[in-house]
Amino acid sequence: MKKIILIAFLILGFYSCATGPTHGLLFTNNDFPGEFNPNNDVKATKSAEDCQRSFLGLITFGNAGAGIIAKENKIERIATIDHSTVSILTGIYRSYCTKVAGE
Repeated sequence: MKKIILIAFLILGFYSCATGPTHGLLFTNNDFPGEFNPNNDVKATKSAEDCQRSFLGLITFGNAGAGIIAKENKIERIATIDHSTVSILTGIYRSYCTKVAGE
């Protein structure tokens, strides 16, 4: 029984390692910075966002890639890339979003 509890604890502990800077077991809603143009020569006149979503850890869909988001929204030069994440009960519902701004 102790082995089962230990395994369950390890699985829950490492299950959500890549969902942002902090993560809660019951609920998470975080915005966090990503990349920016170090030359600071691109104005953020347009912005777009897209997300990957997962239900029960079984079904995942969407695209959170900055390049495809920029291309689909006709952003030719990227100023900033930011991220956000939402999670409910760790594996019931999760989303990871990428926000792209540029011109």
